[in-house]
Amino acid sequence: MTTSPHQHLVCPHCDAINRLPAARLQDQPKCGQCHQPLLHGKPLTLTVDNAERHLSRNDIPVVVDFWAPWCGPCQMMGPAFAQAAAAMPQLRFAKIDTQSETTLGQRFNIRSIPTLILFVNGQEVQRQAGAMDAANIQRWVQTGLQAAR
Repeated sequence: MTTSPHQHLVCPHCDAINRLPAARLQDQPKCGQCHQPLLHGKPLTLTVDNAERHLSRNDIPVVVDFWAPWCGPCQMMGPAFAQAAAAMPQLRFAKIDTQSETTLGQRFNIRSIPTLILFVNGQEVQRQAGAMDAANIQRWVQTGLQAAR
């Protein structure tokens, strides 16, 4: 993770890149463009149009759930992923539908779903295939963040 006094956060609502002092992350910062919260504790949907921006320009870790609507385990894990996002609002949680975003599934070499990938500073730190509950998702993310330090 970055040690700069400033951090870049991509808005989960309008995809604008915001630069703010790292110390302000706890102050519920809002986007300078759309004025919506930058850290809202909910998974956002990534597409081929905005995935690169969110993965490479966020100075906060990004946890991505690769899933598909027809996948039973993916559907079961969806609420747990949302719970983990709410419990860890200082991170960015996102979902990529591999059925509609096939190029992203191929780009990240997704072979089974659900698959979680943790990105830190735009780089893949770890990945995990298979459904998990919210507590295990949080534990998995913490382990990955500790390994990335």
